[in-house]
Amino acid sequence: MGIKKQIGMGIMSAALGLTLVGGGTFAYFSDSETTSNTFAAGTLDLSANPTTIVDVDELTPGDSVTRDFELQNNGTLDIDKVFLETDYTVDGAANFAKHIQVEFMYNADKADEVIYETTLYELKEMNPEVVGEHVLDPVLGSGLEAGGDVDDLVVKFTFVDDGEDQNNLQGAELELEWTFTAVQGEGEEK
Repeated sequence: MGIKKQIGMGIMSAALGLTLVGGGTFAYFSDSETTSNTFAAGTLDLSANPTTIVDVDELTPGDSVTRDFELQNNGTLDIDKVFLETDYTVDGAANFAKHIQVEFMYNADKADEVIYETTLYELKEMNPEVVGEHVLDPVLGSGLEAGGDVDDLVVKFTFVDDGEDQNNLQGAELELEWTFTAVQGEGEEK
Protein backbone atom coordinates (compact mmCIF):
# COMPACT_ATOMS: atom_id res chain seq x y z
CA MET A 1 0.00 0.00 0.00
CA GLY A 2 1.18 3.43 -0.82
CA ILE A 3 1.88 6.10 1.70
CA LYS A 4 -0.97 8.21 0.45
CA LYS A 5 -3.33 5.33 0.87
CA GLN A 6 -2.09 4.63 4.38
CA ILE A 7 -2.45 8.27 5.42
CA GLY A 8 -5.97 8.38 3.92
CA MET A 9 -6.96 5.16 5.74
CA GLY A 10 -5.45 6.53 8.97
CA ILE A 11 -7.47 9.76 8.71
CA MET A 12 -10.67 7.84 7.95
CA SER A 13 -10.08 5.49 10.90
CA ALA A 14 -9.42 8.44 13.21
CA ALA A 15 -12.60 10.19 12.05
CA LEU A 16 -14.63 7.01 12.54
CA GLY A 17 -13.17 6.52 15.99
CA LEU A 18 -13.93 10.09 17.06
CA THR A 19 -17.46 9.74 15.78
CA LEU A 20 -18.02 6.55 17.75
CA VAL A 21 -16.45 7.99 20.89
CA GLY A 22 -18.34 11.29 20.63
CA GLY A 23 -21.65 9.64 19.77
CA GLY A 24 -21.34 6.98 22.42
CA THR A 25 -20.42 9.32 25.26
CA PHE A 26 -22.81 12.21 24.47
CA ALA A 27 -25.95 12.09 26.64
CA TYR A 28 -28.43 14.70 27.91
CA PHE A 29 -31.52 14.97 30.11
CA SER A 30 -34.84 15.96 28.62
CA ASP A 31 -38.41 16.45 29.75
CA SER A 32 -41.55 17.63 27.99
CA GLU A 33 -44.89 18.93 29.17
CA THR A 34 -48.02 19.53 27.10
CA THR A 35 -50.42 22.28 28.06
CA SER A 36 -53.99 22.74 26.95
CA ASN A 37 -55.58 26.15 26.62
CA THR A 38 -59.18 27.21 26.18
CA PHE A 39 -60.49 30.43 24.71
CA ALA A 40 -64.21 30.96 25.18
CA ALA A 41 -65.97 34.11 24.04
CA GLY A 42 -68.58 35.63 26.34
CA THR A 43 -72.12 36.40 25.29
CA LEU A 44 -74.27 39.49 25.06
CA ASP A 45 -77.94 38.65 25.57
CA LEU A 46 -80.30 41.61 25.88
CA SER A 47 -83.98 40.90 26.36
CA ALA A 48 -86.94 43.26 26.41
CA ASN A 49 -90.08 42.34 28.29
CA PRO A 50 -92.81 42.62 27.17
CA THR A 51 -92.00 42.32 23.50
CA THR A 52 -95.26 44.02 22.52
CA ILE A 53 -94.93 47.57 23.77
CA VAL A 54 -98.26 49.04 22.74
CA ASP A 55 -101.34 47.42 21.25
CA VAL A 56 -104.11 50.01 21.47
CA ASP A 57 -107.19 50.49 19.29
CA GLU A 58 -109.63 53.35 18.91
CA LEU A 59 -107.22 56.19 19.69
CA THR A 60 -108.56 59.70 19.39
CA PRO A 61 -106.55 62.93 19.37
CA GLY A 62 -105.47 63.71 22.93
CA ASP A 63 -105.33 60.04 24.07
CA SER A 64 -102.15 58.73 25.64
CA VAL A 65 -100.86 55.39 26.85
CA THR A 66 -97.91 54.76 29.17
CA ARG A 67 -96.02 51.49 29.06
CA ASP A 68 -93.27 50.15 31.28
CA PHE A 69 -90.96 47.43 30.03
CA GLU A 70 -87.75 45.83 31.21
CA LEU A 71 -84.37 45.64 29.57
CA GLN A 72 -82.42 42.71 31.01
CA ASN A 73 -78.89 41.40 30.46
CA ASN A 74 -79.03 37.59 30.40
CA GLY A 75 -75.51 37.25 28.97
CA THR A 76 -72.09 36.65 30.50
CA LEU A 77 -70.62 40.03 29.49
CA ASP A 78 -71.53 43.47 30.79
CA ILE A 79 -73.54 45.63 28.39
CA ASP A 80 -72.00 49.08 28.16
CA LYS A 81 -74.46 50.75 25.79
CA VAL A 82 -77.81 50.05 24.20
CA PHE A 83 -78.92 51.63 20.94
CA LEU A 84 -82.50 51.95 19.76
CA GLU A 85 -83.60 51.76 16.13
CA THR A 86 -87.17 52.70 15.24
CA ASP A 87 -89.11 51.44 12.27
CA TYR A 88 -92.81 51.43 11.51
CA THR A 89 -95.33 50.87 8.79
CA VAL A 90 -98.42 53.03 8.35
CA ASP A 91 -101.70 51.96 6.85
CA GLY A 92 -103.86 54.97 6.06
CA ALA A 93 -102.57 58.50 6.61
CA ALA A 94 -98.86 58.59 5.75
CA ASN A 95 -98.22 61.40 8.22
CA PHE A 96 -99.75 59.55 11.20
CA ALA A 97 -96.30 59.08 12.82
CA LYS A 98 -95.88 62.86 12.98
CA HIS A 99 -98.89 62.95 15.30
CA ILE A 100 -97.64 60.33 17.77
CA GLN A 101 -95.56 61.99 20.47
CA VAL A 102 -93.12 59.78 22.40
CA GLU A 103 -91.90 60.68 25.89
CA PHE A 104 -89.16 58.57 27.43
CA MET A 105 -89.17 58.68 31.21
CA TYR A 106 -86.72 57.55 33.88
CA ASN A 107 -88.55 54.62 35.48
CA ALA A 108 -91.77 53.71 37.21
CA ASP A 109 -90.72 55.53 40.41
CA LYS A 110 -89.99 58.77 38.52
CA ALA A 111 -92.53 58.43 35.71
CA ASP A 112 -93.28 62.13 35.64
CA GLU A 113 -89.69 63.07 34.80
CA VAL A 114 -89.24 63.12 31.01
CA ILE A 115 -85.77 62.30 29.68
CA TYR A 116 -86.42 62.87 26.01
CA GLU A 117 -89.42 63.86 23.90
CA THR A 118 -89.94 63.50 20.16
CA THR A 119 -92.38 62.09 17.61
CA LEU A 120 -92.29 58.61 16.09
CA TYR A 121 -91.53 60.24 12.74
CA GLU A 122 -88.45 62.03 14.12
CA LEU A 123 -87.38 58.97 16.10
CA LYS A 124 -87.30 56.85 12.94
CA GLU A 125 -85.04 59.41 11.25
CA MET A 126 -82.57 59.52 14.16
CA ASN A 127 -79.32 57.57 14.32
CA PRO A 128 -79.75 54.66 16.80
CA GLU A 129 -76.56 55.72 18.64
CA VAL A 130 -77.96 59.22 19.19
CA VAL A 131 -81.19 57.74 20.56
CA GLY A 132 -79.10 55.55 22.88
CA GLU A 133 -77.13 58.56 24.08
CA HIS A 134 -80.20 60.76 24.75
CA VAL A 135 -82.64 58.11 25.93
CA LEU A 136 -81.05 54.89 27.13
CA ASP A 137 -77.80 56.20 28.65
CA PRO A 138 -79.68 58.23 31.29
CA VAL A 139 -81.89 55.22 32.10
CA LEU A 140 -79.19 52.56 32.13
CA GLY A 141 -76.46 54.71 33.67
CA SER A 142 -73.28 52.64 33.53
CA GLY A 143 -74.97 49.86 31.56
CA LEU A 144 -76.36 46.45 32.46
CA GLU A 145 -74.17 44.02 34.35
CA ALA A 146 -73.91 40.40 33.26
CA GLY A 147 -76.09 37.79 34.86
CA GLY A 148 -79.55 39.30 34.91
CA ASP A 149 -79.21 43.03 35.66
CA VAL A 150 -82.54 44.75 34.88
CA ASP A 151 -83.61 48.34 34.21
CA ASP A 152 -87.09 49.63 33.45
CA LEU A 153 -87.86 51.91 30.56
CA VAL A 154 -91.10 53.87 30.75
CA VAL A 155 -92.53 55.30 27.54
CA LYS A 156 -95.60 57.47 27.07
CA PHE A 157 -97.21 57.64 23.63
CA THR A 158 -99.67 60.47 22.93
CA PHE A 159 -101.87 60.97 19.89
CA VAL A 160 -101.34 64.72 19.68
CA ASP A 161 -104.40 66.89 19.34
CA ASP A 162 -103.04 69.77 17.26
CA GLY A 163 -106.29 71.75 17.51
CA GLU A 164 -106.88 71.48 13.78
CA ASP A 165 -108.96 69.20 11.59
CA GLN A 166 -107.44 65.71 11.88
CA ASN A 167 -110.12 63.82 9.99
CA ASN A 168 -107.51 62.54 7.52
CA LEU A 169 -106.08 60.42 10.37
CA GLN A 170 -109.31 58.48 10.99
CA GLY A 171 -108.77 54.76 10.60
CA ALA A 172 -104.98 55.10 10.27
CA GLU A 173 -102.89 52.30 11.77
CA LEU A 174 -99.24 52.34 12.67
CA GLU A 175 -97.24 49.22 13.48
CA LEU A 176 -94.14 50.12 15.48
CA GLU A 177 -90.96 48.05 15.67
CA TRP A 178 -88.12 48.86 18.04
CA THR A 179 -84.79 47.10 17.78
CA PHE A 180 -82.52 47.34 20.80
CA THR A 181 -78.84 46.66 20.09
CA ALA A 182 -76.52 45.90 23.01
CA VAL A 183 -72.82 46.75 22.84
CA GLN A 184 -70.12 45.49 25.17
CA GLY A 185 -67.61 47.75 26.87
CA GLU A 186 -63.90 47.83 26.10
CA GLY A 187 -61.92 44.62 26.50
CA GLU A 188 -59.67 44.15 29.51
CA GLU A 189 -56.51 42.31 30.48
CA LYS A 190 -57.38 38.80 31.66
